Amino acid sequence: MTELVHLEVADRVATITLDSEHNRNALSRQLVTELGERLTAAEQDDAARVIVLRSAHRVFCSGADLSEAKDGAMEEGAHRLVALQRQIATSAKPVVVVLAGPVRAGGLGLVGAADVVIAAESVTFALTEVRLGLAPSVISLSLLTRLTPRAATDLFLSARTFDATEAAAIGLVTRAVPDGELDAAVRAAVGELVEGSPQGLRETKRLLNAELVDRIDRHGEQVARQSAELFGSEEARAAMTAFLTRKK
Repeated sequence: MTELVHLEVADRVATITLDSEHNRNALSRQLVTELGERLTAAEQDDAARVIVLRSAHRVFCSGADLSEAKDGAMEEGAHRLVALQRQIATSAKPVVVVLAGPVRAGGLGLVGAADVVIAAESVTFALTEVRLGLAPSVISLSLLTRLTPRAATDLFLSARTFDATEAAAIGLVTRAVPDGELDAAVRAAVGELVEGSPQGLRETKRLLNAELVDRIDRHGEQVARQSAELFGSEEARAAMTAFLTRKK
């Protein structure tokens, strides 16, 4: 089986790269499993002080793998995405997400759970769940602690596409920068973070993410159950089948 998520450690930085181009880094069972494993390895590596998460290709993440989801049985996947957000939020090391391309639906959960998010101005986002008979159940755990209430209502219900500048204004991303300056902005941000002491970074993250982790622990089971029920519903399965048919 071809590896979909890679890990490289150099210069005190653990770089995790999503590399599932065939489905635009959709959150398949394999990708989610490997991402969790790479995060664990990065967490345990004393040579790494900061974790960077990025994509090898244009799209950062296209959301749930609908080819798997349309067959139902999504409860395990929902629980894994809950766990993945918690893993990012509770990591002792700052997690920096780098966005050079589009992010859709479930992929926004990775963005919401991260500590620092730097996006190219051309990046677009959309929470498309309502158009498929779904709700952003699991990723609401991280997004509702980042977005303003009005922004969350607008974006969750409308499913409209929005850009990186708006994402920065509503708290979803840390900075939106011109496309040509993305790599330099990431190097600068990471260069500052690696100067923090391990204890200082760990305890500061614990302060910052206390509300997020508490939300995950209190509501994780409930939203995972809701997500599985929605994915298994007739309405959602029909919508997903129609969507996949149109793509072909």
